[in-house]
Amino acid sequence: MNYQLIWFALIGVLWTAYLVLEGFDFGVGSLLSVLGKGKDAADTEKRRRVMLTTIGPHWDGNEVWLLTAGGATFAAFPVWYATMFSGFYLALFLILMALIVRNMGFEYRHKRDDDTWRRNWDIAIIIGSILPPLLLGVALTNLVRGLPLDAQAEYAGNFFTLLNPMSLLGGLVVLGLSLVHGTHFLAMKTSGEIREQSRALGTRVGLVTTVLAVVLLLWVGLAVGKVSVWVGIVVAAVSLLFGIFMNTKGKEGLAFIGTSVTMAAAVATYFFALYPNVINGKDGKNALSIEAASSTEMTLKIMTGAALVFTPIVLIYTAWSYWVFRKRISTKNIPAAVSVH
Repeated sequence: MNYQLIWFALIGVLWTAYLVLEGFDFGVGSLLSVLGKGKDAADTEKRRRVMLTTIGPHWDGNEVWLLTAGGATFAAFPVWYATMFSGFYLALFLILMALIVRNMGFEYRHKRDDDTWRRNWDIAIIIGSILPPLLLGVALTNLVRGLPLDAQAEYAGNFFTLLNPMSLLGGLVVLGLSLVHGTHFLAMKTSGEIREQSRALGTRVGLVTTVLAVVLLLWVGLAVGKVSVWVGIVVAAVSLLFGIFMNTKGKEGLAFIGTSVTMAAAVATYFFALYPNVINGKDGKNALSIEAASSTEMTLKIMTGAALVFTPIVLIYTAWSYWVFRKRISTKNIPAAVSVH
């Protein structure tokens, strides 16, 4: 059994789970000032509370998948982890800070019954929801595009090396997919004006994102030239168009499934483009292979045993939590604000 290949695939699954689950609450948070704008201050607050309530039971659990993906990379492919974190140090630091500020916004915005207080924390939530998918898209696209590595697999570039046209486009695509995914989730979880406005916005943003995603994936496909990559591209494009079409028909559940499959297909495309490497080298030089980056076989065997035990538990609990909080809500379900001192 090739444990290296198994864990390469499992890390891809972890990134898929993170982008599918955290993607929609990034989208909801990013659109707080757009879809959360009401007729007056009281209506605005109710709309924003509806939006935040839809993701309230899930956002912290969704972030666990990012921690798990990072931890699994560290344990299974320590050289990959070291090279990636040294090369992306500033970008990952910005992501971490954005997530911290965003989470503080979720926890603290309701602690004081004051419009200025809530508005400031709303800004923190919005910024903290836009930066992570944007920067993650830049980072992941750079892995596929290729990084300047020396013979010891150490990063030989700087922060601005990462800001190239393909990777910046990758960042915009991941952000756009999160926005579309978020509108589909909101439309699925709410009723009334927010639902209708989410559907309308989702269609507009979805069409723009489709164009950007097709350009990016064709760029990756032409650069790599693998059949598996082209299969992933086709699946991603078709599922995204399917999701947008279902959204226009008011079938938000199918629309959400469509963008979920798009996220999964996009991650699969990237991992197909990477294989047999974990980081492609710039201009095909000094790529870091799966074998060169991996831990010992014994470590991977122990990790596989632990994954077989705990992964089903996590999946069952996650599915149960989504089932419990499955009903739609609207501004009619939001009581008056309560100040907590």
